[in-house]
Amino acid sequence: QVQLVESGGGLVQAGDSLRLSCVASGRSFNQYSMRWFRQAPGKEREFVASTTPNGAAVYAESVKGRFTVSRDSAKNSVYLQMNSLKPEDTAVYYCEAGQYWGQGTQVTVSS
Repeated sequence: QVQLVESGGGLVQAGDSLRLSCVASGRSFNQYSMRWFRQAPGKEREFVASTTPNGAAVYAESVKGRFTVSRDSAKNSVYLQMNSLKPEDTAVYYCEAGQYWGQGTQVTVSS
């Protein structure tokens, strides 16, 4: 059974940092891009960041310069380092790989 499990969310203040983790099991995603999305209340799910198998990263404009995506192929994992968090970053964050999705982790940023 393929699973992606996110962790690391929480309640923080504006300007703080969080590091999200997504651990995959059931198959290897080393040959796949791994992505982070987020969905705020009342809004559609949106792309946040992605990393290719060779580690190249792409970011949404809204998070460029603040978020960093990375992966550890040995651990079949992807991470999202989020710095200088803003209230508008509040959302449920999901990881995706090979069309498999995790259950999400809540990030809440208070002003």
